[in-house]
Amino acid sequence: MRRYKILVVDDEHLIRWSLEQNLKKQGYEIISCGSGEEALRLVQEETPDLMLLDIQLPGISGVEVLERAKEIDEDLIVIMVTAIGVLETAVNAMRLGAYDYINKPFNLDELAIVIKKSLETQDLKREVAHLRTNQPKQFNIDSIVGESDDLKRILNMVYKIAQSDAGTVLIQGESGTGKELIAKAIHYESGRADQPFVAINCAAVPETLLESELMGHEKGAFTDARTQKKGLFEIADGGTVFLDEIGDMPLSIQAKLLRVLEDRVFRRVGGTKDIHVDVRIVSATNKDLLTSISEKTFRNDLYYRLQVIPILLTPLRERRADILPLARTFIEGFNKEFGKDVKGLSPQAEAFLLGYDWPGNVRELRNVIERAIILESDEIMQLEHLPSEMISKTTMTESSSSLTFNLPSEGIDIEDVERELINQALAATDGNQSKAARKLNLGIDAFRYRMKKFKLL
Repeated sequence: MRRYKILVVDDEHLIRWSLEQNLKKQGYEIISCGSGEEALRLVQEETPDLMLLDIQLPGISGVEVLERAKEIDEDLIVIMVTAIGVLETAVNAMRLGAYDYINKPFNLDELAIVIKKSLETQDLKREVAHLRTNQPKQFNIDSIVGESDDLKRILNMVYKIAQSDAGTVLIQGESGTGKELIAKAIHYESGRADQPFVAINCAAVPETLLESELMGHEKGAFTDARTQKKGLFEIADGGTVFLDEIGDMPLSIQAKLLRVLEDRVFRRVGGTKDIHVDVRIVSATNKDLLTSISEKTFRNDLYYRLQVIPILLTPLRERRADILPLARTFIEGFNKEFGKDVKGLSPQAEAFLLGYDWPGNVRELRNVIERAIILESDEIMQLEHLPSEMISKTTMTESSSSLTFNLPSEGIDIEDVERELINQALAATDGNQSKAARKLNLGIDAFRYRMKKFKLL
């Protein structure tokens, strides 16, 4: 845990000694001095986190020390210590950048609270500044790794969406394909990048709480509503709300979400006032929403309102050109995290990764690499370093397959084979797309992507 450094500036030795002893017991590192000139030297050389500064000092006044110290370190927290009767000077010090002031004779418990609060506030400001500086780099389009044509097509679409005024985006794809990563790229490549990005998993929040989380609530709206609370739409005003697993959103909330999508207006739970917001709403699901509509678990009108700009993320097994670049990126990242020095993958390990079907997609690949980095210490990641259950499962699948294909001597266009398999699967299931997809061991989104590709949809 970080140990904060506090500079105590007071010309009375007894006060300095008392503060030093008390603050050291609270775990702070303390330096002290009795003049403004010495205080400025210590600010320059010791870079304290906080300064307790007496207003009435011999030589340079406390207010002048405040001004000059802020020129040296604008992030320095300054709490003025004042005698009763100089309130006007203390207020002026606040205008010049002091965080707070406390009167002599001061209560040590009260002072401890002011110091703790000021340090927590400063830490929060630094964290927000860090996130605003680094998150756009961490989550922009350039941070998304891959070389497949499919991924390039998706990223081109993401960039166009980000630069547009599109207020509603729907991302569909299997679990682990990177839907939240794409949502963040849309946000951080857009003009909203310096505004909040807030996310909620609609499947993880109980129905009774989901409306309150999204819309907020008024004090007394229900039993535990002891204070007013802003919802995510209000918090994200000017930015982006990411609704993950929207296919699991209860019907009762779907109707209220529809109004937000149409008018960007809502009311807090228990409220009577309309609240207008400017938010981009990005939703994601791994469900077949058309099937959900037929099962009456998802609203037809909401689906078409969400479907303004759809993005379909293809599974990793359909963009195998991305597997090795992703694996190398994960190796590099986990090397740094765990202090390892894995140089790369053996040819056998690479061949296995390329041939594996990755039912868990990018998330599964990441977990496999992380596990191998943690458990193994060789410079080259070997096939035997990969999870044995993956290897045995693949071996069983291969040995149980009885399919044999004879390649014509003149060759064949693989897309002709794929189109014919899609047609045969549809014919065998009387056009039922979900059943046809299962016959080919494809997710419904991947199956529909192929139907569109071959103009069968």
